[in-house]
Amino acid sequence: MKRPDVPAPLLVLLSITSVQFGSAIARTLFDDLGAAGVTLLRLAIAALVIAVATRPRLRGWSAAAWRSAALLGVVMAGMNLVFYLALRTVPLGIAVTVEFLGPLLLTLVQTRRVLDLFWALLAAAGVVLLGSANGGAAPIGGLILAFVAGLCWAGYIVFSAKLGGLVPGTGGLTISLAVAAVLVLPFGAGGASAVAHDPALLIGATAVALLSSVVSYGLEINALRRIPTRVFGILMSLEPAAAAIAGLLLLGQRLTGLEMLALVLVMAASAGVTLAAPRPAEAVAEHV
Repeated sequence: MKRPDVPAPLLVLLSITSVQFGSAIARTLFDDLGAAGVTLLRLAIAALVIAVATRPRLRGWSAAAWRSAALLGVVMAGMNLVFYLALRTVPLGIAVTVEFLGPLLLTLVQTRRVLDLFWALLAAAGVVLLGSANGGAAPIGGLILAFVAGLCWAGYIVFSAKLGGLVPGTGGLTISLAVAAVLVLPFGAGGASAVAHDPALLIGATAVALLSSVVSYGLEINALRRIPTRVFGILMSLEPAAAAIAGLLLLGQRLTGLEMLALVLVMAASAGVTLAAPRPAEAVAEHV
């Protein structure tokens, strides 16, 4: 008897939890490896792990599949590197909040129903509230970097969905991660070389790769095969909440009452869009 599929929204929630705890661990490695060095190790290790696990058959790929994998690699390189650079000066919860503006803008562009617009606006209210909770003390440069990472995140959503429709399983991620690692190599090689003097740093880097790339991307690319990108984008409004929790548990960043209110707003928006999500047949039609 065929086992029932895990609901796509649950896959997204598991991915959110994984990637944010991975980000918190990554932040603890910056002093030793640098932001770019952590990014390089994360992408390279993830590419190796997925290649060994999936052993993708590349010979039968179409030209469109190769283009999609390469484009996904480009936006993944920008998304990861720029976000980690922002994380050097901006708290995790605030950085993720600003980064979320990218997927939120994508959702607003793609929306077709008044109800979807309402949920997007509710999530936006939570994002604005969370961003103002620290009195605007975060450096402007770091906030701009987080926003640029968010634009790359929007591109990741689009190209990940396209690649998922062209290449079965998660094998396509191997090529995308390898492309991203090559692009980050000139920036991160110096920092990553610190593992030669302290091999124990590879433990943390591997944990980041597994949590923030292997597990999260695998879950997301499978979820994007079954739900529209606009629904996925609003579900990702839970990212600030997960980031704040990860920051509290691993980085000692405490939540204020205003931040808690903001988290309630974004969680309400995510719950609302999940309940209003179209049936699987409609979701597939939108990906054709």
